[in-house]
Amino acid sequence: MNNAGQLGLSDEEDRESPCHVKLLRMQKVVYISCGEEHTAVLTKSGGVFTFGAGSCGQLGHDSMNDEVNPRRVLELMGSEVTQIACGRQHTLAFVPSSGLIYAFGCGARGQLGTGHTCNVKCPSPVKGYWAAHSGQLSARADRFKYHIVKQIFSGGDQTFVLCSKYENSSPAVDFRTVNQAHYTSLINDETIAVWRQKLSEHNNANTINGVIQILSSAACWNGSFLEKKIDEHFKTSPKIPGIDLNSTRVLFEKLMNSQHSVILEQILNSFESCLIPQLSSSPPDVEAMRIYLILPEFPLLQDSKYYITLTIPLAMAILRLDTNPSKVLDNWWSQVCPKYFMKLVNLYKGAVVYLLRGRKTFLIPVLFNNYITAALKLLEKLYKVNLKVKHVEYDTFYIPEISGLVDIQEDYLMWFLHQAGMKTRPSIIQDAVTLCSYPFIFDAQAKTKMLQTDAELQMQVAVNGANLQNVFMLLTLEPLLARSPFLVLHVRRNNLVGDALRELSIHSDIDLKKPLKVIFDGEEAVDAGGVTKEFFLLLLKELLNPIYGMFTYYQDSHLLWFSDTCFVEHNWFHLIGITCGLAIYNSTVVDLHFPLALYKKLLNVQPGLEDLKELSPTEGRSLQELLDYPGEDIEETFCLNFTICRESYGVIEQKKLIPEGDKVTVGRDNRQEFVDAYVNYIFQISVHEWYTAFSSGFLKVCGGKVLELFQPSELRAMMVGNSNYNWEELEETAIYKGDYSATHPTVKLFWETFHEFPLEKKKKFLLFLTGSDRIPIYGMASLQIIIQSTASGEEYLPVAHTCYNLLDLPKYSSKEILSARLTQALDNYEGFSLA
Repeated sequence: MNNAGQLGLSDEEDRESPCHVKLLRMQKVVYISCGEEHTAVLTKSGGVFTFGAGSCGQLGHDSMNDEVNPRRVLELMGSEVTQIACGRQHTLAFVPSSGLIYAFGCGARGQLGTGHTCNVKCPSPVKGYWAAHSGQLSARADRFKYHIVKQIFSGGDQTFVLCSKYENSSPAVDFRTVNQAHYTSLINDETIAVWRQKLSEHNNANTINGVIQILSSAACWNGSFLEKKIDEHFKTSPKIPGIDLNSTRVLFEKLMNSQHSVILEQILNSFESCLIPQLSSSPPDVEAMRIYLILPEFPLLQDSKYYITLTIPLAMAILRLDTNPSKVLDNWWSQVCPKYFMKLVNLYKGAVVYLLRGRKTFLIPVLFNNYITAALKLLEKLYKVNLKVKHVEYDTFYIPEISGLVDIQEDYLMWFLHQAGMKTRPSIIQDAVTLCSYPFIFDAQAKTKMLQTDAELQMQVAVNGANLQNVFMLLTLEPLLARSPFLVLHVRRNNLVGDALRELSIHSDIDLKKPLKVIFDGEEAVDAGGVTKEFFLLLLKELLNPIYGMFTYYQDSHLLWFSDTCFVEHNWFHLIGITCGLAIYNSTVVDLHFPLALYKKLLNVQPGLEDLKELSPTEGRSLQELLDYPGEDIEETFCLNFTICRESYGVIEQKKLIPEGDKVTVGRDNRQEFVDAYVNYIFQISVHEWYTAFSSGFLKVCGGKVLELFQPSELRAMMVGNSNYNWEELEETAIYKGDYSATHPTVKLFWETFHEFPLEKKKKFLLFLTGSDRIPIYGMASLQIIIQSTASGEEYLPVAHTCYNLLDLPKYSSKEILSARLTQALDNYEGFSLA
């Protein structure tokens, strides 16, 4: 019934289900009392709000009008009310600081205690000698006449005051604190014991059904596990869940004990058949969203036996949420601890693997598609949250098992055609789930396969035209590759840049997608990868020579960025771009110390202040200090205008960040605009000409849809490798030839010596043996170095065959000799040579 607005919902329409009284959302309501057609609420701060029928003045607003919205009783403002009570058409309020009981509303039967029987529309004191506690009376001679109020009650047309005499009194009840008992867990050890007993009463169907109803109620679970401090609970908002997830975890762990198996089974059944299927897409209040944080703590969700009945349905319920509650859940996920977030990610990664392994067991394909789409979209939702808060590293979302469970090549082709809007084989393209739509789950190995697939696809399309009618025949490349299987470059060491420019200019874009082979003029080395690696190293070393001024070296970050001014031809930058693209396609790491901003730009992601902090920490910190400065005197403190000073060949030049920038002072209101313009100048405006040449070269090799699957950090790792060294893995994956094995004395001496080397010396060994001091994105195991014995005496140095990652190691008799010879070989290393 809402005929007088007693629901406080801004109208007089009846409601059949609970609705959120939004106007009281921020008032921290602790107690509610209802009359026949009016409502009164008490807030934590001691305020009173009333709404509904006001015909007898029971709302206390100095009028007889109804109120459809909660309205504060102004006459009680300034007083801290601790108790309220509603009769049929009257209201009571107790103020302990003064010891007064106030009454207002219908007084026809004397229920207001004011000494008369007329209605009262403003709070009026109830006659009598009242006090809240004995301390208020200790100095009064007439203290024995007073009644110490314990609690007030109202019902119908009556009012009751529970009180005591001065000599044996107890203080008044405070409704604002007594209700803290309700903010402890509704489900605790006591509750569990009662449930276990009730569920064992097989003959009492009503009792059992009552327990089942509680376990199936989202409200019951939402009302449990609240923050133990009432203040924390009242902070519940779209950004704060106000829930103690640790209590949730502890309870569920207790329930996993075998003595609680009956309760656990009933909870499982309740979750499966009632609670999860009935979750609303539009919860009535933000507090009703807590169930989405509670359920993932239920241990059986982690059990693959219940993926189909619990885990996937929960994902579907989350994905059904309307826009606003969905954003609330995102906010709450942003606030949870990384351990909880990691568990959630691993839960749905496990579900994806489980579904892929069992996909053939699904008799109805659409069910598999629905299930795996739900798991993937839930992971995607988590991934987007993680991009903002970085609970975990991006590679936490990798699912390495996918490479062995899915045909990556076929999946990429379907994704490519879908992106291109082609309608080839509609039944396959439209019905099948393409995992490439969720690129964050793919590790480096899988993405490299996509890169290769894309290259082959582009070659085939170029040769055969745009006829893509048969998806699965696109990769029949044998005739094409048989005629010209490699991109072969003939270069001279003494004219490396010129020869590389000439050779690359005569090849088509399609040729650049082929595996690279390099032949150095006059050398017999067969390129099994080592010569190519050396080509990249030598070419980039020449192009990055400071005498050309192509790049600026930032001392405090050891990173490179395009120079504002240089005098080389654009095609040099174009060549570096092509070289970087070739390095990726040929799985070769190159020693290019660019900031992440470069890879962001290649992927059309705007660099920001964080990128400037990486490139130039000093400049970045200064700009952050400007943004964080709390004072009003920014102009006087920083003395900045919209210009930037840059050095060019020893000359300092002032550049305008905006038109007439030298005349615009940086102040409090425009400092963000200044920082944005500063960052934009560094990463965009000042380098536009050179970056455009570089990117055109890079995209000539690596352009296409496949780039959309990469994150900037992944693209960087593909190009320059990484420094996630695992020296034990290097030893574990080593191969031995000749007389050597893992147990040979010389091999043992070698690894003992190597592991004692400092980091820089180990990296120097990698450069000596493999042509690079960084490791491929696949990890250390992909290097798979080979150590073979030789007939040379121990006076000889170890020899590296960079082509094959092969080390010729003489049989040294002692650790000291081995260490000395290996150190000498590293110190003498200058470049690749075929021994």
